[in-house]
Amino acid sequence: MTARWVVDEVAPRRDLSIIWQPISLLFKNEPPVDSPYYESTATTHKMLRVMEAVRAKGQESEVFDLYWEFGTRIHHDGDRDFDLKEALVNVGLDEAHSAAAEDDSWDAVIRERMDEGLALVGTDVGTPIIAWDRQDGERVGLFGPVITRVPKGEDSLKLWDAMITMGDIEGFWELKKTRTERPEFGERPT
Repeated sequence: MTARWVVDEVAPRRDLSIIWQPISLLFKNEPPVDSPYYESTATTHKMLRVMEAVRAKGQESEVFDLYWEFGTRIHHDGDRDFDLKEALVNVGLDEAHSAAAEDDSWDAVIRERMDEGLALVGTDVGTPIIAWDRQDGERVGLFGPVITRVPKGEDSLKLWDAMITMGDIEGFWELKKTRTERPEFGERPT
């Protein structure tokens, strides 16, 4: 939901240049192999490997296209077992990138990129993490916002601007309330 918010509502109005970074819940949470959580985190970790293989070929802009494709299949179609080759081809990428899913040599770059984000916000958070350079040039990040629907128009910009303002304040750490509803993913992106 946060990605849709930033891409659909904020980026066009705030002239943002976005670099998508991986966060592996397999690495972060280290679920035991026999836990019910293990399989889903291992599956999405393999997707991160494929995304990093795409990035390594100099296809930074395609990383988002692939992320969007993966997210659409998972969240809109309810499909976690889709064919990675098909997803790659669907966004105009070489299906050969799918081999990275089983190649653990990609794990070092995933961990390095993930650790850069966690260094900004701490390890007791999850995803999303948004990072930016403050007005004084210091890189900062915040966990969140966790949203269940994409705010539209002016509300979307108010949320963005508030987040940036909070991140610019020395000593600001956290806001939180218990989520009482599931995400509303809206229409399937085309």
